[in-house]
Amino acid sequence: MDIHGLISGISEGRFDDQLRRLYGASDRAVLRSRARYLSAAEGFSRFCPLCEEIHVYSAPGRTEIGGNHTDHQHGCVLAAAVSLDMIAVVSFRDDGVIRIKSEGYMTDEIDLGALEVNDAEKGTSAALIRGIAAKFTEMGVNIGGFDAYVTSEVKSGSGLSSSAAFEVLIAFIINEKYNEGRASSAELAAIGKFAENVYFGKACGLMDQMVCAAGGFVAVDFADPSAPVVTSVDFDFDKEGYSVCITDTKGSHADLSEDYSAVSADMQQVADAMGASCLREADEEEFYRLIPQLRNTCTDRALLRAAHFFAENVRAAEETRALSDGDTERFFGLVEESGISSAELLQNLYTVRKPEDQPLMLGIMLSKRFLGGSGAVRVHGGGFAGTIQAFVPGYLAVDYAAEMERIFGEGCCYVLTVRPVGGYELLL
Repeated sequence: MDIHGLISGISEGRFDDQLRRLYGASDRAVLRSRARYLSAAEGFSRFCPLCEEIHVYSAPGRTEIGGNHTDHQHGCVLAAAVSLDMIAVVSFRDDGVIRIKSEGYMTDEIDLGALEVNDAEKGTSAALIRGIAAKFTEMGVNIGGFDAYVTSEVKSGSGLSSSAAFEVLIAFIINEKYNEGRASSAELAAIGKFAENVYFGKACGLMDQMVCAAGGFVAVDFADPSAPVVTSVDFDFDKEGYSVCITDTKGSHADLSEDYSAVSADMQQVADAMGASCLREADEEEFYRLIPQLRNTCTDRALLRAAHFFAENVRAAEETRALSDGDTERFFGLVEESGISSAELLQNLYTVRKPEDQPLMLGIMLSKRFLGGSGAVRVHGGGFAGTIQAFVPGYLAVDYAAEMERIFGEGCCYVLTVRPVGGYELLL
């Protein structure tokens, strides 16, 4: 289709069924997504005024549901793709250049004739694009160029994994056009991880990319990190009458690297003391029996964090079973247990270097007061600052968001649906 076909198709509602699938069934969600796509079309027209044939792609953000700080110890995680996404309007070109203009940012231009690691690019979106292209080339895929205008609702720092959404989006575009869609969602996730690890320079795991690529609810077992076991979970919160709400409490992420690193270091300290390569390989009952001896070489905080891992790893698997059984009462109970464990054992709700700043604790307290025993609330993601997650009865979702925004500022609360698909192309 051309840009005029996209604009008329959006305006006349010919994409509405697809938009409902991606963003929720409500008329409000459809109208809002129409406006986003029309804005993206306008942005693309400014970026590439002479392009004729276009394609439109989307990739979602993700929310961690269960398994707080378990993946780096080869544990189990439950996560879901969400209705906040990145969209790209794309026109393919026959030279060896990829040009990507992300709304609000400078254009990245990648020459496909130079795909080696560029140290000067580390930490940039250009590094991710180059790394993804390099991996496809290594796989024997003959990549061509394209122009893309990208707009995103997966904001950086929101805890919804903007980097993984971007990686999956770029990998999905290349896979659909130049690889006939042959790469599976797991392979697209691995390509994104490769780009982030090797080209971007961040030692991330695979969970975020896996969820963004697969869509829906995804249970991931990282017992073998090189070949994680991924299981789709069939559950629909909308049909059960609940919304997933993520609130950005606006705590600063600055200078938190030490806090994040200390979590995995503490857990690894215990694993090493028990002669295991990671806590997943250690025996839980042996851990409790050995606590007197472990205190000689491990800190008390490390022991508490290890205790969190053992319980949280089991809990993530139990949450998966509860959703599979449609047992929301059991699931919400487990979510509450996870939140309490994160506060008391994992201790990732605020940094001890600034104990007077506790926006996560404040948000959780206010959420519990608002919910009055219904639904559930917990810390979301890495912790120490950033976001909380609440499962809110649908009829309360608007009021809940208003209460969070009264405290933490306008636009801080995202009322989400779980998106059933990962990478997606919008088709007439």
